[in-house]
Amino acid sequence: MEETKKLLDQLPADFFKQFKDSSSFQSFMDALFKRGVEQMLEAELDEHLGYEKHGSASGSNTRNGKNSKTIKTTKGTYQIEVPRDRDGSFTPQLVPKRRRMIDQIEDVVISFYAKGMSTEDISRQVNELYGVSISNATVSNITERILIDVGEWQQRPLDSVYLILWLDGIVFKVRKDNKIINKSIYIVCGLNTRGQKEVLGLWINEQESASFWTKALTDLRARGVSDVLIACSDNLQGLTSAIKAIFPGAVTQLCIVHQIRNSLRRVPYKMRPEVAKGLKSIYEAIDEKTAAEAFINFEQKWGTIYPYICISWKNNWDNLTHFLNYPLEIRKLIYTTNMIENLNRNVRKFTKNKTMFPDDSAVIKAVYLAVQHVSKLWTKAINYWPTIASQFLILYPQRCQIIF
Repeated sequence: MEETKKLLDQLPADFFKQFKDSSSFQSFMDALFKRGVEQMLEAELDEHLGYEKHGSASGSNTRNGKNSKTIKTTKGTYQIEVPRDRDGSFTPQLVPKRRRMIDQIEDVVISFYAKGMSTEDISRQVNELYGVSISNATVSNITERILIDVGEWQQRPLDSVYLILWLDGIVFKVRKDNKIINKSIYIVCGLNTRGQKEVLGLWINEQESASFWTKALTDLRARGVSDVLIACSDNLQGLTSAIKAIFPGAVTQLCIVHQIRNSLRRVPYKMRPEVAKGLKSIYEAIDEKTAAEAFINFEQKWGTIYPYICISWKNNWDNLTHFLNYPLEIRKLIYTTNMIENLNRNVRKFTKNKTMFPDDSAVIKAVYLAVQHVSKLWTKAINYWPTIASQFLILYPQRCQIIF
């Protein structure tokens, strides 16, 4: 912005007075844009060839005339002269070769679709931007391209070891056999040995089961995952047994936050603070032994009033307290499923405009695009990675090779 202002200040004070009306000014701006693009293309070719126009060639490849190309922008259509080289190796970045108008429109359609826009809104926006009318069916056909990307992404090779897996699901309304039913997209995220988070895969299913999770985890194994150190979830049905079957060396940790919510669900509102305080003494214990003592005290006080709370904690005790065997930095990563829930919230932001999906593929496309958008932010290692990496190396010296 500052550079633009400096350039404008260099113009004569009465420069714009020569334009008698908006039409003549627009004609000047169009010509300026055309010349500017053509000069930038010449500069690209200069860099490619290694010498400026009318200069001495530094190699066998030289200029070879120009091609005329029509480009369409939001400001209008322009006829541009694109320079060529003799070898045909020059590929301009400003105006790419063989870049058709339909390619641009398809990219825009997919971009809008990724932002959660409906097919009707996308059709309207494309018409406003490009003056091209496309039907809702055409928009849907264009977005089918995404399924090819999904297939390749879902089959890509994975690392052999993941320090942590987080597993969770999001419920969507989907049309099936003229009925609207609930279906879940199940997402698996991993912490790799470089300290980076990554989404490993996503699957759609009507309900959780051990057989479903066995199939999903077997898919991860087939793509190269041979070992998982810790797996965190919200006590999804059949998941713990499936993890033990496919990755027998994995420690399974249930989300403490969800356990507390479930524990307090039927507690009268006025009693919740006191009951929650008792539960807090369990999950904030310094180790598993201290937590067990805190649970005994809790059961003595509340066991007869809220027996279902104590039964639930007893039944899931091992999978609820594994995190207490780890240093504080790792505890914070595994005692809740906050990491994947944050991802789910971002997915919801992208899909909030869609109250119902016509089929499974529509859900998969929308969630995949949202995941890809969020994942672009996961380029750096997690906070405190050097400390966490050192802790994993001490705890699992034979099972992981950490990259700092």
